[in-house]
Amino acid sequence: MLLLYHRRVYNKGMLLESFIRTIPDYPKKGIQFKDITPLLNDSEAFHNAIDQIAKKLAAYPFDVLVGIESRGFIFGAALAYKMNKRFVPVRKRNKLPHDVYSLEYELEYGTDVLEIHKDALKPNDSVVIVDDLLATGGTVGAVEKLVKLAGGQIKAVSFLIELGFLGGRSKISCPSIISLIEYN
Repeated sequence: MLLLYHRRVYNKGMLLESFIRTIPDYPKKGIQFKDITPLLNDSEAFHNAIDQIAKKLAAYPFDVLVGIESRGFIFGAALAYKMNKRFVPVRKRNKLPHDVYSLEYELEYGTDVLEIHKDALKPNDSVVIVDDLLATGGTVGAVEKLVKLAGGQIKAVSFLIELGFLGGRSKISCPSIISLIEYN
């Protein structure tokens, strides 16, 4: 019982990084993968993270949250529910069933394609882009372009984790970047 009490106090102290597990050499040698599943598996830690992000996003008036496949769906949908906002998924190629805008973008090891439904955003919708982690910034930079193509105006970009040492902020055009946990 005493351990459970200390864990809850620790969690309420907003030390969310204690719920992030580092997996060495995953998915390839030299990468220190930041695993968010322990945070998702702890209802108080997950609730705490969503509350903290929502509190920071309250400073930005917006209409819709755009979540990046796939872990951005977890945070984006929870935030949309909490903040009573619309949610729009951005998915990889051929995963959305209706007319889409597509954008090919570069990764460290090649290219990929992201898509958004053409009717997902209304003209001039104010948008917050959400993902779990900011690394090199290539994916979120591509999503910014898709949101603009679909008629949205980006107000902020939000992450649970930022790997600051990778310089991902430099690939994001929106100046309002929120991250709860930063590794430098």
